[in-house]
Amino acid sequence: MVARDEVKEPRPNAYRAMAPFMATFPHAGVFWYPEKLRGLSTKAAATNPYFARNPGVNPTASAKQANRVFNFNAGPGGFPLPVLERVREELLDYRGTGMSVMEMSHRSPEFEEILERAERDLRRLMAIPDDYAVLFLQGGGSLQFSMVPMNLCLPGKPVDVLHTGMWTAKAIAELKKGTPFRLAGSTEAQKFTRVPSANEIKFSPEASYVYLCTNNTIEGTQWDSIPETGDVPIAADMSSDIASRVIDVRRFGLIFAGAQKNLGPAGVTVVIVRRDLAERADKNLPSLLQYRSEIKERSLFHTPPTFAVYVCGLVLEWIDQEGGIAAIEKRNDSKAKLLYDAIDATDFYACPVEKASRSKMNVVFRVAQGDEAVEKRFVEEAAAAGIVGIAGHRSVGGMRLSLYNAVTIKALEALVGFMRDFETAHR
Repeated sequence: MVARDEVKEPRPNAYRAMAPFMATFPHAGVFWYPEKLRGLSTKAAATNPYFARNPGVNPTASAKQANRVFNFNAGPGGFPLPVLERVREELLDYRGTGMSVMEMSHRSPEFEEILERAERDLRRLMAIPDDYAVLFLQGGGSLQFSMVPMNLCLPGKPVDVLHTGMWTAKAIAELKKGTPFRLAGSTEAQKFTRVPSANEIKFSPEASYVYLCTNNTIEGTQWDSIPETGDVPIAADMSSDIASRVIDVRRFGLIFAGAQKNLGPAGVTVVIVRRDLAERADKNLPSLLQYRSEIKERSLFHTPPTFAVYVCGLVLEWIDQEGGIAAIEKRNDSKAKLLYDAIDATDFYACPVEKASRSKMNVVFRVAQGDEAVEKRFVEEAAAAGIVGIAGHRSVGGMRLSLYNAVTIKALEALVGFMRDFETAHR
């Protein structure tokens, strides 16, 4: 065998054969010719055509040398650095198995242990009672807009919906395809700048369940306290604030959350459902769309998103090491206060959300009374300063800063400092 430091140029014929592919995807050289990029001298690596065309790329840079930005993306969001480092460490050889988690059978003892540990940690961190099932599914939060009514809606009993923005609108759109529902409360007339107040909500005691979204990422609103619904169970979309604050799981009949904001990577959806409610589903419903199918097989009714579940488990371990959800909540409160105080301290920035409904996960505001040219410059100069993911959703404009669990106090301090400097320069 040829030692790594003795590897010569890749075979010319091989490069010629791959030329059309490489022209479109030049970065693919890192996979097709790994010896060119790892374990060689800088001189050898620099002969790779990709790096010849891209002199700013350092072929020998490691993750430890990488410049990490302050990431405020709304989703997928940033990860805790220790989690990314753990993934990197275990990527090629997961704990002595000689393979990556991506390569494992989902029926293997190694993956079953990963899945069981992730469920166990989530149960402990959120104090999930035994009469609730915990599932790791595919399809994103959006599939749950259909699965929840398919499984929980009872004949002759409409769904009560609390309408607070775009994500509840998407859920309503699915209900309109065949599930009876009624609006128990809505702030559409107020342009969703707050959640409904108690005296605006009218629940039916005959409802199958109450549906709500606990945090509205686009509008920047959040339920500070969950409405009382009596004996009617609540089905909650917690995609953007699960594990960000302490909750009483027993207040809910079902919770679902796409993982890509606070729990893990895109591709896995966590569902926490009271077991008796999962039995409501018609047995003629397609098996894959029944919660009971996944409950019976412990999320292994079919191949789950194995790598995403593994990373989710690492995030849960990180939350535990940080002091649990109570400690995370305290830090999230501090982050939100720091940013809202900076916004409220000047008329150059303005948050349209009523204070009682302000989200601690997604902070929205306008710059210079909504001057789009100034806001564009704000985004550009922030990016130059290493602050990214701050532009508002395309449907509303302005700014949106997502303060998910992995966002650090240091990131907020850098952001607030930038905001002050920008105001001084552009007022």
